[in-house]
Amino acid sequence: MNATLVAVALCLAAAATYAAAAVAQERLARRAIARSAKSLLGNSAWWWAAGLNAAAALLHAAALRYGPLTLVQPLGALTLVAAVPLGAHGAGRRVAATEWRGTLATVLGLGLLLLPASGPAPDDTLTLAEALAVSGATAAVITLLTVRRDTRSGLRHATASGLASAAASALTQTVAVAAGRGGALLSLRVVAVALLVVLFAVGGLLLSQRAYRGGLGAPLAVVNLANPLAAAAIGMVLLGERLQGGALGLLLAVAGALAAARGVLLLTRTAPPAVPAAAAVPAATAAAAMTHAAA
Repeated sequence: MNATLVAVALCLAAAATYAAAAVAQERLARRAIARSAKSLLGNSAWWWAAGLNAAAALLHAAALRYGPLTLVQPLGALTLVAAVPLGAHGAGRRVAATEWRGTLATVLGLGLLLLPASGPAPDDTLTLAEALAVSGATAAVITLLTVRRDTRSGLRHATASGLASAAASALTQTVAVAAGRGGALLSLRVVAVALLVVLFAVGGLLLSQRAYRGGLGAPLAVVNLANPLAAAAIGMVLLGERLQGGALGLLLAVAGALAAARGVLLLTRTAPPAVPAAAAVPAATAAAAMTHAAA
């Protein structure tokens, strides 16, 4: 099977799994049980959501073995498209017309972006120095975004989560490509990069959990904008990835980015109703619902 088709299929599976995890995280974040790390770690439903995130991350890592960052990362926005109806269903409401229009615009934009982004399977990797530089720069920006705490910091935490996920993806591609070549898995570079992947993946998960306290749509939209933009920059600057098709490819990419941005903005305009703390469901019920949603 063509490497691009394999990457797209894996991305679709990852997006659906990430969407189920995001909906579960958002519902937990809007209840009192998600107000502290201690309460989260003691809640089985959160661990189930974390497990869904881990499964999605593995699917995403596999996609990065077959497709470039410029292809794989934009498809992550499909998480938002899947999360909207899942979130509406979980909240017991209909999907608003604005949300449907946003979904259509996002899908159209992604389609345009995929045409010039569908390049060959990746063969370049980050050096250890490049990996450390990317990690240091990302950590510094995340610190700047999250150092000030206030009641309206959700979008800053969402941006930080998107940057953490982008760094994790870029680093994951190095590990995935090295694994495909064989014989390099235990090298100092690959082991060090793998540890950085774990740190950024866990950090992104916790940052998104904090961001979802204000709702699902806007924070998830920001995550899905910051992630592909940062990852594409890393791919083009350090990994030699390029858009296909010359000037026409660039035009399609710009049109797709504008359409996807418009769709994301539309999707942020309809906020789901608040979930009161007293409405918390038993952990077993929440886990069963998430399992059904991810299937």
